[in-house]
Amino acid sequence: MADTKKVKHQTEKDNPFEEMIKRLDVAAKIMKLDDDVYEIMKKPNKIVYSSLPIKMDNGKTQVFEGFRVVHNTALGPSKGGIRYSLNVNESEVMALAAWMTFKCAIADIPYGGAKGGINCDPSKMSEGELERLTRSYTSAMSDVFGVDKDIPAPDMNTGAREMAWIVDEFSKIKGAYTPGVVTGKPLHLGGSRGRVEATGRGVMTATMEAMEKLGMKPEKCRAAVQGFGNVGSITAKHLAAQGIKIVAISDHTAAFYNADGIDIDKAIAYRNSNKGVIKGYKGGKLISNEELLTLNVDILCPCAMENQITEENANKIKAKLIVEGANGPTTDEADHILEKKGVTVIPDILANGGGVTVSYFEWVQNRNGYYYSEEEINKRADRWMKQAFNNVWEVSKKYKVHMRIAAYIYALSKIELGIKSRGSY
Repeated sequence: MADTKKVKHQTEKDNPFEEMIKRLDVAAKIMKLDDDVYEIMKKPNKIVYSSLPIKMDNGKTQVFEGFRVVHNTALGPSKGGIRYSLNVNESEVMALAAWMTFKCAIADIPYGGAKGGINCDPSKMSEGELERLTRSYTSAMSDVFGVDKDIPAPDMNTGAREMAWIVDEFSKIKGAYTPGVVTGKPLHLGGSRGRVEATGRGVMTATMEAMEKLGMKPEKCRAAVQGFGNVGSITAKHLAAQGIKIVAISDHTAAFYNADGIDIDKAIAYRNSNKGVIKGYKGGKLISNEELLTLNVDILCPCAMENQITEENANKIKAKLIVEGANGPTTDEADHILEKKGVTVIPDILANGGGVTVSYFEWVQNRNGYYYSEEEINKRADRWMKQAFNNVWEVSKKYKVHMRIAAYIYALSKIELGIKSRGSY
């Protein structure tokens, strides 16, 4: 196990890995998960730390801390993004890796779960510094990464640019061009059409499936979307296209409300012309992030960070349906409150599975050397997401549990089968 001293600054209350374990424990008890499988699932397979000394533009060397956690590979090679953030720490990466294990099982794709990150502030680094950092991280993790071992992807503050650097550095180290070592690459380097919008589109698909089950009519519903990065903005765009009125949006710089509805295309255009943030947007009234979460709306989509819906604000939430675009936005304590209130929560490990689904398609295309059209990608991804939703919905009804625990049960049942089929020694 990892050195717990490295996460000493975190309390159990805000420790995302502990939040994951709480849900795992509940699901394991309900489904009577095999004790041996439980012991395997509550600990990651591998935790790799790296110190990354980088020559900064001012000529001085700065050492960054990098992580890669492989949680489980019972169903296939590990898959998971790489994030650059000052919030990156061992506990966060461990939790994200575990969620990826469950997410891939729910999406019915042959991957296990992993996650990586570097503790840094990319907003204060030049492109050259970020490239050197990315290449250093790739070199440090070159024995971890591999087309059939561990396949990274973009995450918070990383994108196609960083994936291209990883492909180039990894290919140099291995002596052969290896585009399949990552997903989320630029199209001209073997990326997949539809990948940029995949996660947000998947959140929309999960939302529409839930609304159909709950008898909610799109044209009569109002939604608030927390987070206006790739996932949040694409989610808002696709929900609006389905006739749902988006009345509030936010990012880390500001939140805005407009009772008549926000023009999402204009908001995206403004963000793109405003250094990637919505601060100063004129299409709505400035509100706080806390106000956005507790607005009188039908649908709430938290697409920002972990631990946004907590026991402190859960009772104030008025939305009937919460669909999680972010990883871990709702704490365990908040889940209990929301369940008592009768709020339906579509969990992250189901709702934001569209991204890893299209990442799988990209990996398959790289291996086969044949590439699908965007229409074909979207059609396949929508079908995968709908099937995943209905699988979890049926488990929810069978065990009479809310959707998050149902998602864990469904994932654990598949992973348990994979572990037992492989045998033990």
